[in-house]
Amino acid sequence: MLNLVIFGPPGAGKGTQSQKLIDKYQLVHVSTGDIFRAHIQNQTALGKQVSQIIADGNLVPDSITIAMLEEEVKKNPEAKGFIFDGFPRTVAQAEALDEFLTGINSSISVVIALDVNEDELKTRIAKRQEISGRADDAADKLVKRIDEYFTKTIHVLPYYEAQGKLSKVNGIGDIDFIFGELTAIIDNY
Repeated sequence: MLNLVIFGPPGAGKGTQSQKLIDKYQLVHVSTGDIFRAHIQNQTALGKQVSQIIADGNLVPDSITIAMLEEEVKKNPEAKGFIFDGFPRTVAQAEALDEFLTGINSSISVVIALDVNEDELKTRIAKRQEISGRADDAADKLVKRIDEYFTKTIHVLPYYEAQGKLSKVNGIGDIDFIFGELTAIIDNY
């Protein structure tokens, strides 16, 4: 089973590259952001709770995030693998994901970090905000999300580096070129 984690700050291209990887490797996309948005759109009790947390620009607590992620994985028992987009965001989440996957006789295969500088991120998200109008892309929330990534989330990378699973890719440039870099890493795992 091929299990990938795509890392990067908001606007790094995780969603774009994830879709291309899903198509190529027939993976199930598990995006915590998409899961949260679905719960919010469906006005579930959890969705209302998550909505307020996200609206405040904060991260959803690990317990909620992990439970929702496990539910998504269990919905797809015949999957060839999964691509985790936007998760894990903390070492505790990475450890919980490893523990969960071990429990179903699996593990993370490869972790790829998309490196993109802050100026490029702001430009990309401003464009995305114009097109999609996502509430979490508003300027005030954006600064908080980028700061959150660079002060907290980025500390997960050494966890995977110590396991020999981390690769870094320049996330600025032609989408197809970046995709080629990603597939070269995955095909060599």
